[in-house]
Parts: sequence; C-alpha cells; structure tokens
Amino acid sequence: MRLLFRIFVALCMTVIVVIGGLLLLPGEKFAELAADQLEAQTGRRMQVQGEVAFSVWPVLGIRTGAVTLSNADWAGPEPMLTAEGLSVGVSAPDLLGGDIRITSVTATEPHLNLATNANGQGNWVLAGSTTTADPASTAETSAAAQPFSIEKLVLSGASVTYAAHGEAPVEMTAIDLDLAWPEPGGTADMTLTLHPNGTPVKVLAEVGTFAAFLGGQVSSVGATVTTAGGFARFDGRAGVSGEVTGRFTAKTEDTVGLMRSTGLGEVSLPRGLGQGAVIGSDLTYTPDGRLALRDLSLDLDGNAMTGAVDLVMGKVPQFTAKLQAEALDLSALAAGGDSSGGTGGAASTSSGWSAERIDASALGLANGTLDLSLASLDLGQVKLGASKLSLSIDNARAVMRFHPAAIFGGTVQGQLVANNRGGLSVGGKLTYSGIQLEQALGQLAGYNRLNGEALGELNFLGVGNSQDTIMRSLSGAGWLEIGKGFFDGFDLEGLMRSGGGNGGSTVFDALSASYTMKDGNLDNQDLLISLKALRAEGKGRIGLGAQDLDYLFVPTALAANSGQGLSIPLRITGPWADPKIRPDLSQALEAEIDGLEEQATDQLRQKLSEELEVEIAPTQDLEEAIQDGLEQRAKDSLLRLLQGN
Repeated sequence: MRLLFRIFVALCMTVIVVIGGLLLLPGEKFAELAADQLEAQTGRRMQVQGEVAFSVWPVLGIRTGAVTLSNADWAGPEPMLTAEGLSVGVSAPDLLGGDIRITSVTATEPHLNLATNANGQGNWVLAGSTTTADPASTAETSAAAQPFSIEKLVLSGASVTYAAHGEAPVEMTAIDLDLAWPEPGGTADMTLTLHPNGTPVKVLAEVGTFAAFLGGQVSSVGATVTTAGGFARFDGRAGVSGEVTGRFTAKTEDTVGLMRSTGLGEVSLPRGLGQGAVIGSDLTYTPDGRLALRDLSLDLDGNAMTGAVDLVMGKVPQFTAKLQAEALDLSALAAGGDSSGGTGGAASTSSGWSAERIDASALGLANGTLDLSLASLDLGQVKLGASKLSLSIDNARAVMRFHPAAIFGGTVQGQLVANNRGGLSVGGKLTYSGIQLEQALGQLAGYNRLNGEALGELNFLGVGNSQDTIMRSLSGAGWLEIGKGFFDGFDLEGLMRSGGGNGGSTVFDALSASYTMKDGNLDNQDLLISLKALRAEGKGRIGLGAQDLDYLFVPTALAANSGQGLSIPLRITGPWADPKIRPDLSQALEAEIDGLEEQATDQLRQKLSEELEVEIAPTQDLEEAIQDGLEQRAKDSLLRLLQGN
C-alpha cells in the first residue's frame, strides 16, 4: 500500500506540474519561457526537444516532442521524468474567457525515476526556487500566469523506478492512470492500474481538496485496492510526504495469491496463519517508517485476535504487539504447513527422530516483543489451555516465556529459547505441576507407558539443525515427583507372585527421581517407587536420542521371606517401542549368594560358640574369635593342671 500510494502521488504531481508549466505562457518562444517559469516555481529544469505544435482539430491543444524534467540535487543525474511526447487538449470556451482548463492529456511512454532520501523526502516533492528574484519581475510573472485545472488525465503504459533510501530499486511497468479533476479546488477521482507481477492491481481513490494535497497539505483520502485474491479499503487523511491516518480494512481468501500478484514475493502459509484473512484497524503511518495499529481485529483462517501492534520499518523490522485471543487452531503446523492436516511433530519410535533439516531462518526476519493471552491453543500434538505467553526476538534469538501456560492437564512456568545466531540450538528452564505424564511423554517423546500426575523441574539444552541431532545432543538436569500412577507393560505383583511380569500394569502410590542428561542420554540413579506391598528402586540409562533403554529395576516384596523381603531385579532393555523386561539373574544370584553366605556364617558362629564355650558377637571376626577361644581354653587347661585337677 505504501509503494502504491507514493507512485500514485508522484505520477499525478509530476504530470500536472509539467502540463501546467507548458500552458502558462503561450507564444512564439513557448517551450523556453515555459521551462524558465517552471524552474522558477519548482527548482526543476524542463527540456522540450523538437517542435511544440498547436492543434485545432480534433482537439484544441498542443503537442510536444520528447520531454524531460530534472531530478532533485540529491537524487542523481537521471531525469525524474522522461516522455516521448505530450498531447494536451484544452477547453476553447474557457480559453477565450482567460482560463486554461485542460480537457485531456496523453503522455507517450512516460517514465518516472522516483526516490526518497535519508529523511524520507521524495524527489517528486517540487520546491520553489530559493534564489532571490527581482520583486517587480516576480509580480510581472505572477500576473502573466493564468490559472489552470485538469479535467481529465490519462496515462497508458507508464513505467516507474522506485528507490527507497538504502533499499534496492523496484521497477514497475504497464501502469495506467485515469484522473478526473473537474474543479481546481475540489475532489479528484482516480483509477490507477499496476501490474507488479503480471497480474493487475486496481486502485480506486478519491482525494478531497486535491490542489491542497499536491501542495503538501494533509487531505481526506479514500482508496480501494482490488487484485486477485482480495481487496483493501482505506478511509482517512493522508499527505504527499507519506503521513497517513485512518481506518484500514482488508479481506482475502488467498493470501499467497494476493502477495504474489502485488509483487511481495512467494510465501508458504499453513492453515491457521492466514491462508485467508480479514483485517480491520485504525492505522497511523509516519514518513519515518512507523506504523501503529489500534483497535485491531484480525481473523486468520478462523483464528480471531484483537489488540494493538506497533511496527518500525527497516532492514530488520521492529515490532511490539499485545494481542488477545480465544481458541487458536495451529494444528497444521504439526504437519509441516500442510493445510490438509495430518500427523507430525515427534517421529514414531519405530523410525527414530526426523533427520530433515530445520529451517530457522525466520528467527532473523524481525526483532521485537509479543504478549499474547489466549483461552486455548491447538498445536496438533501439543495443546495449551488458558495461558499467558510472551515472545521476544533479538538478532535471531527467540525466547518464549510462560506466565504460566496450561498444558498436558497441568501448568508450566519458565522459558524456552531458540537461538539461530551461529547454528540452531534449543533450550529451556521450566517448572511444572499437575502434568499428566501419559500426555506429555507421549506427545513429546513418543513414550506412553508411564501414567500419573507429575511436578518437577527441567533444564535442558540441545544443539543441531535437525530433530535427530538435537535429541542426540541433549544435556541438562531435572527431577520429578509423581503421586498415584501406573506403568503399562509389566505387572510387578504378578512378577513377584509367579515370575510372569510381562503385560498388565503396575499401580504405584508414589514415585520420585532425579536425573542428568548428557549426549542425548538421561542418567538416573535414585528412582524410588512405593507400592501397596512392594518397594521398587531403579537406576540406569534412558536413550533420548537413540530411543532405547538400559535400566535396572529392583522390586522388593516387603512381606516375603518371613518379613525379611524378597527382591527380583529386572533388566529393561531395547527400544522404547518394544522394550524387553526380564529378571536379572546375575543380580538375583549375587543377592542369593550373599544371603547363603550370611546364613552359613551365622550357623558357624553359633557352632563355634558352643564348641569353644564362648559368646561370639555378630560383629566379631570369626578368626579372632577362634583364636581367642583356643587361647582361653589353653589357659583354663593350664590352670587346672597347676591346681592339680
């Protein structure tokens, strides 16, 4: 819209000023005098090559050869306007009355070189000469000048080169303009047709007090832009320097086609992010590139939001936004932008994590902050309830903060970070409570055998440009506590009763564990699970990157073995999708040997006590006890001998 508006203004102003200059001083030296007059009024030099001829039939007016209009001093040596020729028709009755009313204008192959400087000023803003002139001469010239207006201006096949300061030039061809300005102090109606990408973009506009508008004053403006896929409407006030304020509305059922037809480039938008859009907002734009949207109403494929946005244009745009939403559906993101939906996100455990390269270049497109309050958010596999989120992006580093967020049946507070400054890395520091582990582990890691409500803390960091490399690089630490819950896949009570533990489930009263992560492996050494008649401990490795397990699980039947307890260690190994659970005989045998050895030692200690007739403490070394017993027996025998017994 900004580019279309400036091109429209520049076309109108330039052509009108040139035509006006040509008609100010008719006479034998028409072209030379008109050029001098125009330069005195605008500071620009007009050159007319070839003969300036008058025509009487079929239209009263003049025809010129090639015409050029010089550029602003700062805009370079190329003329601002070139045309192969001009044909101007005037009203004969008005001319006889001393007025010049232009009834028609035709320009042959006009071309404009438009540019803005560092201050945002356009080269089409024509200023008067700053040189000191003789007052008498000035008065005489003003008296000689005749008032004029343009009833109708038609340009066909015009072309424009537009170079905003610090940006690459934009070129447009096949521009058509139809201007109706019947009253010099009244409203001008215009139709402008552009073809920025081969598809016509039509602008219908009305400008009140058009003469004042061209003179630099802010005037009322109404404009409708129509192109393939949608339309936009603006009603408010605007000035030739680029200042705009008013109400803006737009609707499109094909955003991709709309952007393509207006030359804004090719984009790929998933469903939910604006394949179709309806926008309404109070808009204020300033010449230094600042855009403010207030009372914003935005509907993106049914995702409705309201709020306010501030945007500062530049090489890297800066944004500040505060938005509110009800239910947002971004489930198409989980399908990689496929509008038809589908499954995505975490890879299935049978195939491992996705090795497809993650394109994080979007993190560098803009900087700013976004505050979002919402009733719910559907991301496909991950769903949020009522949440307050804030997003900040600075130099390709994005931080998402939860204040808090409702997720997996509980709440999460903390932050997630995605950094693409020197390769992609992701990390986070989160505290959570009330999390349903079946949902969380199933959706995030493809593991759904553990059920329960958890609270805990998680710190993590992963580096890589694919899901697979990130998961294999994970490092960090955390802890969790779970109240009542259960494991699917094996039955501890059945295992302790009959030795058959595969299948079924294990219900527990409490679970706690802490862990560390390194190189994509989670290490846990203090798992403790309390069951009705059992206690279970565990330690081992969980492969987050390889999606496998090597874990020792030791349940103990508390009432077995005459109340002494009976333990059957279990080794859990293999992939997450199909883990193998079997008794660890080496651990069981070692425990049994230790038990037998302790039992034999107790029996030996009792026998030696009887034979040596001494009390041997449980903690006393048997070898020392035997030696002490033998020494005592020898002393007793010697004493009896000495006593004659």
